[in-house]
Amino acid sequence: MTHVSPLAATPAGVAARPNDPAWKTAKAFEGMMMSQMLEAMFAGLSTDGPFGGGFAEETYRGLLLENYGSAMAGGNGAGTGIAEAVYAQINAYRQAKES
Repeated sequence: MTHVSPLAATPAGVAARPNDPAWKTAKAFEGMMMSQMLEAMFAGLSTDGPFGGGFAEETYRGLLLENYGSAMAGGNGAGTGIAEAVYAQINAYRQAKES
């Protein structure tokens, strides 16, 4: 059995597989990672002032950052590359399980 790099196991045209549950999971993971990164970045920001702070700020900031993360992950192939790496690992696991 030859060792294949997980990144080499990524099929060409990953964006052409939007209905693959593994691809959807990988994109969701990338969006979650990006929103977690943004949450850490926004944690130190002061929300004082006439238009900031309060209960609504606490409630909606998380939703805003979640949407920012999903947008940064992109819908069809655009993004940071995290989804491609996760998808490659899932496919490598699938191939190992089949053989």
